[in-house]
Amino acid sequence: MRLRRLLPLLAAAFVLLAPPARADIVITIDKSAQQMIVTVDGDPRYIWPVSTGMSGYDTPSGEFKPFRMERTHFSSEWDDAPMPHSIFFTQGGHAIHGSNYVKAIGAPASHGCVRLEPGNAAILFTLVRQHKMANTRVALSGKAPGVSAVAARGSRGNQRSASNDDVDFTGALPSRKQREAQQGWRDSPGEQRLYYSRERPYYAPHRTYRSGGFPFGW
Repeated sequence: MRLRRLLPLLAAAFVLLAPPARADIVITIDKSAQQMIVTVDGDPRYIWPVSTGMSGYDTPSGEFKPFRMERTHFSSEWDDAPMPHSIFFTQGGHAIHGSNYVKAIGAPASHGCVRLEPGNAAILFTLVRQHKMANTRVALSGKAPGVSAVAARGSRGNQRSASNDDVDFTGALPSRKQREAQQGWRDSPGEQRLYYSRERPYYAPHRTYRSGGFPFGW
């Protein structure tokens, strides 16, 4: 009789001590529709408009895992433009982040990053932080309307699909296995896919400053 009374108490204790269930997050970005769908364990949670790279700065397609997050970030390449709630997913500096230039959301307008309205970027940042970057995947596909392929730039290889935001970043690098498993591609002028991995060599750009600048991020 005493054991029968203890069993429900023991079961309740195991439930309380059990680790929280892991949730898998998939961030799907359709460049053709300029739309992001966020699913949690297969269930669509959010559908938001985005801005991907404009002509000459096409956001790379492929599947990636985020490896670095910064609540407050400023572009070291584009006149310290604010990039709030940045989630970096390539070593080339591509990130999902908020932008105050909301009138351009829904059309290709960035220098390669994926822009969200500030409130949506904050929600996504909190969600990824809660469920961990290791359980998050970023998938990009489609062709942004009116965006030309990235042209070649001579002996240094193909032109970047976006400038590197922070060449000397100090975030933890993904493992070799993770890097080898994540390949992206860009369209070439001949309509062929140019594949690259995150281990491809990167050449630091010459920083340029211009009047006016881009006050709204990439």
